[in-house]
Amino acid sequence: MTDALTALLQERDWLMADGATGTNLFNMGLGAGDAPELWNVDAPEKIRALYASAIDAGSDLFLTNTFGGNAARLKLHDAQSRVRELNRAGAEIGRELADKAGRPVVVAGSVGPTGEIMAPMGALTHAAAVEMFHEQAEGLKDGGADVLWLETISAPEEYRAAAEAFALAGMPWCGTMSFDTAGRTMMGMTSSDMVAMVEKLPNPPIAYGANCGVGASDLLRTVLGFAAQGSERPIISKGNAGIPKYVDGHIHYDGTPELMADYAVMARDCGATIIGGCCGTMPEHLEKMHEALSTRPRGPRPTLDEIAETLGGFSSASDGTGDDAGPARRRTRRRA
Repeated sequence: MTDALTALLQERDWLMADGATGTNLFNMGLGAGDAPELWNVDAPEKIRALYASAIDAGSDLFLTNTFGGNAARLKLHDAQSRVRELNRAGAEIGRELADKAGRPVVVAGSVGPTGEIMAPMGALTHAAAVEMFHEQAEGLKDGGADVLWLETISAPEEYRAAAEAFALAGMPWCGTMSFDTAGRTMMGMTSSDMVAMVEKLPNPPIAYGANCGVGASDLLRTVLGFAAQGSERPIISKGNAGIPKYVDGHIHYDGTPELMADYAVMARDCGATIIGGCCGTMPEHLEKMHEALSTRPRGPRPTLDEIAETLGGFSSASDGTGDDAGPARRRTRRRA
């Protein structure tokens, strides 16, 4: 039986994902340090509003409010015994709204990192990580998620553990890593490293890619790195809405809806098939992104200079692979 995401990918040459979860929930009153997942039970109307805003903006796919829904992270809030409950609730709300959308909309069960360091550098064993991810996956499956969505991963060991857990749950999945340290993940993975890892997995994802990171320009440079490896697997691009700045006691992302519209089209032209936003990406950004993807013709693959000219310069001279070392592009031309 074909899963909902694969079915959509067979019909369309691009899909739009959603935007930020945390930024939107903070705007709804979530306190710093609070566990967003508790709102799946305690404030479900706010989670409905979050999901509905993505659907209304044209998203073909949205992530559930379960990013930190594993036992290690929920333990910080004395909620480690509620993993299945909170993940199931987050997915159930999404299932309800997707089924009422009047068009195919995929519910992607968000699974973030454990927050622990894996062995041998840390104390988290492979077996324990698999168990943790499996527990969360089963809750999302119970709630009706179409696909599991691993995101913001830095360590290859954690990515592989999640893949094994998702196989145990019998669920299709997608998985992104965050390239935020001079074109590498915090644990040193490059874009080419990730493609090699993904293609060797016994249970590979439907689609793979990058999310979060530094800014839209850096993320698209990583997408170009994925595309250069020649894999036929769909690529995911979920970039932040500009660069975070501290303004009046709050974190503000400087990317305008117009800039994110340019980013979305460039992501498609760089080789991404599933395109969305991450931190700072609000419904108004998604609306402009959807409009641009729907109306602007597909163009040639942009060069690094064209990306920098349109979206602003890169934060580092190289993407970590050594293929495009040189002076970092300056940010002075950013349209924010």
